[in-house]
Amino acid sequence: MSDVTDLLAELDGLEDAKMRAINEKHGDDHGIKLSDLRAIAKRLKKQQPLAVELWASQQTSARLLALLICRPRDFSAAELDTMLRASRAPKVQDWLVNYVVKKSAHAEALRVLWFDDEDPSVASAGWALTSERVVKNPDGLDLPALLEIIEAQMADAPERLQWAMNTCLAQIGIEHPEQRERALAIGERLGVLRDYPTPPNCTSPFAPVWIEEMVRRRESA
Repeated sequence: MSDVTDLLAELDGLEDAKMRAINEKHGDDHGIKLSDLRAIAKRLKKQQPLAVELWASQQTSARLLALLICRPRDFSAAELDTMLRASRAPKVQDWLVNYVVKKSAHAEALRVLWFDDEDPSVASAGWALTSERVVKNPDGLDLPALLEIIEAQMADAPERLQWAMNTCLAQIGIEHPEQRERALAIGERLGVLRDYPTPPNCTSPFAPVWIEEMVRRRESA
């Protein structure tokens, strides 16, 4: 077992000013390399009580570590809801949704709860879980209705919610050929992320380019 105080001190010792400056541009208030966090988590292994204590510290780096060592199925839906609403940093929210909520038994109930929440950060988590269902378990989803919402709301949505909606749009176009033409048309008309700077050898997040590139890769595989 590791003492929370010792772990917080260890995390403080890993802080790097340059890394913090980079992370703060993305809304993440910590300066620790994610590889260092993963190394600590590998050493600690799964420890749910310790994860709960680290989360309670409210420090971003400690919360990221907590999400790596927790047991997702040990959280109730109410606990996960509270955690999401307390997740100020985008990386914390991202890891909470992807590493914990998606592995819990409450993912679908929380997807429905969060999907149209008034808080755009919470709603973005609902859309992230919806994208997961679009890819892995689309039965029961009304894909045309999702496209209608995206078409009506994505252009003016706050950044984090806009990215989540855009991902859902792309996944609908990639995974569901019967909806592809409409998804492409919506992406072209809205133009969201059309000019987003994309490094060489990376796929643009602009939905029409993203859809067509992924479809091309599958067809040529």
